[in-house]
Amino acid sequence: MIEYIVAENPDSRVLKRAAAILEGGGLVVLPTDTSWSVVCSIASRDGVARLRKMGERRDRPPTVMCPSISEASDICDIDGGAFRLMKRLSPGPYVFVLPSAIRVAKDFGLKRAEIGVRIPDHAVPLALMRELGQALLSATAKRSMMDPDYGQPEFPEEALFQGGWELEDLPGVDLILDTGEENERRLATVLDLRSGEPVVLRLGAGPYPA
Repeated sequence: MIEYIVAENPDSRVLKRAAAILEGGGLVVLPTDTSWSVVCSIASRDGVARLRKMGERRDRPPTVMCPSISEASDICDIDGGAFRLMKRLSPGPYVFVLPSAIRVAKDFGLKRAEIGVRIPDHAVPLALMRELGQALLSATAKRSMMDPDYGQPEFPEEALFQGGWELEDLPGVDLILDTGEENERRLATVLDLRSGEPVVLRLGAGPYPA
């Protein structure tokens, strides 16, 4: 089901409906400042399990969307250097790989020593997180989620979606929040901040050094 929403002023009724779906273990697709993401509530074990079935990369840490660095500090360990870099680059098209807090693995079953943190520069996910009162576990929506035989394209961006209407046949999704505008097919830049010196794991939409 698609719900159309104005990015600059999201309808509170639509946000409440989306938050209720997430609280009940559902999956929602929404736009970000890069491409489309499939999200669940980090506090919903059912939602986390459903998102993993859609094709989570086991060789990569899970990515959690947070509305701010303050909320991110509740789920991962952020030292002074990481904080300064995140403050300079957030919100924006970056994923920061950081050591996960002990309670994250205990409370939410994210069984990794590290976690990716994303603070998107887009009103829709930020408004939904405020309505939900929780961070969102997220996965980039890819064509392989719709067709397991899609394969690996030469350029990863080719596997992404532009319009919300393209995602209507994505299996397992309960709601699509669509601004009616096409998204650019871009991947976020991934920076590993665990060693004290930033390491670029993937250069994407966010420039680095920046």
